[in-house]
Formats: sequence, structure tokens, C-alpha cells
Amino acid sequence: MLLPRQIIALAAALVLTHSTYAQAPGTPAILGTVEAPQRAFASASKDPDILESPSFPKQNWFKRHFAEPLPRVELRGTSKFDDFVIDNKLEISLRSYLQLVLVNNVDIDIQRLAVEITRNSITRAYAPFDPFFTGNFNSTRTKTPTTNQLEGAQTLNQLVQPMNFQYNQTMSNGLQYNLGFNASKTSTNNSFAFFNPALNAQMSMGFTMPLLRNRGKEVNMLPVSIARSRVRVSTEQFRNQLLNIMAQAENAYWDVVGARETLRVQEKALELSGEALKRSKKELELGAISPLDIYQPEANYASSEIQVLQARFRLQQSEDALRRQMGADLDPKFRNMALVLTEQPLPPTDEREIDREDSVAKGLRMRPDLSANRFRVSQDDLSLKQASNALRPDLALRGNYTSTGRGGDFFQRNGNNVTVLRGGFVDALDQVFGFGFPIYSFGLTMRLPIRDRAATANYADAVLAKRQDVLQGRSLEQTIRQQVLNAVSQVESSKASVKLATVARDLAFKQLEAEQKKYDLGTQIIFFVLDAQTRLVNAEAQLVNTTIQYRRNQINLLRVTGELLDERGIEVQ
Repeated sequence: MLLPRQIIALAAALVLTHSTYAQAPGTPAILGTVEAPQRAFASASKDPDILESPSFPKQNWFKRHFAEPLPRVELRGTSKFDDFVIDNKLEISLRSYLQLVLVNNVDIDIQRLAVEITRNSITRAYAPFDPFFTGNFNSTRTKTPTTNQLEGAQTLNQLVQPMNFQYNQTMSNGLQYNLGFNASKTSTNNSFAFFNPALNAQMSMGFTMPLLRNRGKEVNMLPVSIARSRVRVSTEQFRNQLLNIMAQAENAYWDVVGARETLRVQEKALELSGEALKRSKKELELGAISPLDIYQPEANYASSEIQVLQARFRLQQSEDALRRQMGADLDPKFRNMALVLTEQPLPPTDEREIDREDSVAKGLRMRPDLSANRFRVSQDDLSLKQASNALRPDLALRGNYTSTGRGGDFFQRNGNNVTVLRGGFVDALDQVFGFGFPIYSFGLTMRLPIRDRAATANYADAVLAKRQDVLQGRSLEQTIRQQVLNAVSQVESSKASVKLATVARDLAFKQLEAEQKKYDLGTQIIFFVLDAQTRLVNAEAQLVNTTIQYRRNQINLLRVTGELLDERGIEVQ
């Protein structure tokens, strides 16, 4: 049955997008939702899949790191049930029911959150490119006894206060660079010291550029690409789970319809048994039958009562399962409200034979689990590139430039005369940025693995993983083909079964009429009438069962071909 896509797509969007659900006043808290994580806005420079991560020293950086509140897990009430309440009953069609399932089913929310967790791995894969800043300060005072006059004091008293800052970052092409600044202050009672306190400053810049291993943006961005591939796999797995959930939910709907029709048939059988018993009692009072002939109608009536009672309990169980699928069981207002399902178990009207090979082709094209396997094979290719990169020697070009400076009070000694030239940290900075005392170096660093068994094993694992996924894809294709062919056979078989059950029901009805006429004419005993009634009830029950089974087989065929979501107008966003 084709459903209006706009309504169902709207309902799917309510579940499958990252919205925070508001709880209406007075509505019981039912379903658990978590406030969606903040992600970057889609633009030319920002990836919409990356979590919003503020940078220092923006205001939201301080809020995130020092005043981030604990995440709120809110519970929301059920939605849209009031739209289908008529005369204090829930009157729902299959279309309305699927809409309620999409909005209120907890299992769908759980599966969607699994995709969100996988999406976070994309942000995590960018972590190696995040810059970081380090700072250090120490203050150390040392008092030591001296052993000779040249140490400048009988007890050497020194205060050393070094401080350093460094900024490091790795670029996407593999280049690592750092900027550093070091400063220190040294005070001493050494009478021979030229600077006291001595103020030293140093600025340094360095880089390391890989030439073989980890060279280039493509290699260094492989973890991000692998993370994206995992998200695609997770999304297809979610579609597969949603496909199964919706098939299960729709089967639950038809289970209730079947249980309702079965109860109707049993109640009709009870009515026929009651009429036969009433007639037999009148005949017994008039002496038309023997007292021994009353037991069979009474036994039939008692058996019909048992069948009606069992049918009512089965209907109640089916309705409870239906409420579970659409979340009505969690709301006291709707959990015990009577259900009125508007769909009827009509016999199939499409007489065309299903094209088996075309159905198989649809399954191979649309099944989410097969699409997930294809994405896993693509992910294996990325893992192979990563493992191949690890086999290369590690050759890197390194460079460093340092500029130094010194300042402080300078003690100029000329015999017994000491002249103090006052100075400070500014003098040290002038020398640093005057670049008068440079230190620079270049070099190559090579780490050549004479034997790298770990990298070899990792590469072999990557090859085997791809082979395994390729073989699993072939096996899955075989399984899908078998499932589709079986589903097609079941649909065709159920079509034929419905036709035969309809014929059997019509014949049973005609036979009951014939036996009733014979009994009215006195040429037949009551036993044959009762037996014809039983056969008619069984034929009607069989017709209901085969019709419901046809619907279930249709759903199963749409599930194994992957068409169910599209046929029901459900879009995963």
C-alpha cells in the first residue's frame, strides 16, 4: 500500500533530526532525549559534521572549559495521539499508525543516537591537528658552602627562576612547527658575577617536515576519511535497523487486525451455535428430538465460548504489542484507551506475477546492509593506505632558529673599583629581536626499520580485512538473493492461498445452507448442520489467516528488497 510521502516524511524528520523535544505542561515524561551536540555551521571553511569546539581566548572557550554545565537528559511526552482520539477511542489507519511509530518509538531514537556517536569520531580524527600551548615556571633557591675563594662568597646563595612558553601545531600536510620563548632570572651573592641579577631571553622557531612517512595531506587526512567512512557505514546500519523496526511495527498492526477479525469470526460462530442450541431446546420441548440429541449443540456452544474467550485474550495481547510500538503504553492517558483500526484485511487485487529477477536486482541495489558492506570495503582501502604508509622509513627534514639576549645589572670591575650599569629585561629583548646572537641549524633525521614486524603484520591484517569484507559482500548477495526469492514465493503462495480460502469459505457457506434445508425438511439430523457450521467457521478463520499472512508476506518482500522505507514515504535525514 502506497502511503502519502509528505506526512510520513514529516514524521520521520521529527525523529531523525537533531532537535530538542519540549515537554508540554502536564504531559507525563515518557521518552528519553539528550540535548543534541553543537556542530559547526555548514560553510566553505567549516565541516558540518565537526562538533563546535571553541578556540582560546574566545568567551565560549572559557565557558566550555570552566563553566560547562552537566548535560541535561530530558524526558518528553508522547506526541500526536490527541489528533486521533474520537469518542475516547484511538482511531488510527495504517498511515497514522506509522506516523505515531516514527514520532514515539524509543528504539528508533536509540539507533539514531548510535549514528551520532559515530559522527563524533570525525571530530576526534581532527585532534592531531589541534594546536596546543605549554608554559612552565620554576623558582629555585640554593644555598651551598663554598670550597675556594673563586666562588665569590663563603656561602653561595643563588635564586634561579626559569620560565618558558611553547606553541606546537601539526599541519594537515605533515609539517610540524613550534614557536618558543624562554626567559630566566638568576640572582646570586657571587662577587665575581658580571650580571646580577642576570636576565636571559631566548626565542626559538623550529620545524620538522616528513619526507617519506606521513608526507602529504592525503596520508595525514586518512584518519578523517576513515571516520567519515565509518559514519556512512553507521548510517546504512541505522537505515537497516529502521527498516526492520518499521516492518516489525507494521506486522504488529496487521496482527491486531487479524486478531480482531478472528474474534469476529468466533463471535459469529458463537452466535450460530447459540441459535442452533436454542432451536434444539425448542425441539426438545416439543418432543421432536430425543434428550440425547441436545448434548451435541450444548457441546458446540461451550466450545464456541472457549474459542471466543481465547480470541479476546489474543486480541488484547496484540493490542498491547501495538501500543508498545507506537509508545502509547508509556502514557497513562492512552495506554488503556480502546483501539479502532480502520484497515480491512482485503484480499489481494494485483494478479500480476512478480518478476523474481527484478526483485533480486532491487534487493541488491537497495538493501542498506549491502550498502554498508560496500562502504566497509572502501574503508578497507583507506586502511590499506594507512598501513602502507607505516611501512615507509621515517625520514624528516628538521630546522631550528634561535635568537638569544641578555640583560640585567652589569658589574664592571676595574681593580677595586666597581661600576654598576643598570639594565633590565628590555635589554635582553632588544638583543633577542635584534637577532645579533643567532643559533640556527638544519638536519636530516632518519629512522630506518631494519625489520618492522608490527607494520608488516598490520599491513597483512588490512589486506585480509578487505578480503574478508569482499567475501562477506558476496555471501550477503547470495543471502539477499535467497531471501528475495523465498519472499516472492511466499507472496505468490499466499495469493493462491487467499483464492483457495475464498472458494472454500463460499463452498462451506453453501454447504451449511444445504444442510440447514435438509434439516428443515426432516431428511437430515442436527449433527450434520452443526458440522457444517464448524466447517464454515474454520473456513472463515482460514480466510482471515491467509489474508493477514499475505499482508505479512508483502511486508517481508518489501523488507528484503529494501523498498519498505521508500514505499511508505520514510526519508532518513
